[in-house]
Amino acid sequence: MGRAGDALADRGNPFGPGSSLVDDGPSGTVVLLTGYSIVEADDMAGALAHVDGHPFLVKDTGNYAIDDYELLPVPGA
Repeated sequence: MGRAGDALADRGNPFGPGSSLVDDGPSGTVVLLTGYSIVEADDMAGALAHVDGHPFLVKDTGNYAIDDYELLPVPGA
């Protein structure tokens, strides 16, 4: 978090147990996510640069990942 500096728009929180509501039924399988943070960057490469060397990624076990997504405007809002 310190490495992202001013680009860290929302430090986020860890997630607890979750549930999933699906459009064709009452429940679905929850995707395992452990938390989130929001960084501001000019592009995806800039966002990825903020997680280079992240402690979760240096364990080299294949058990950790950081997924980056672009936030889009809500349609119709």
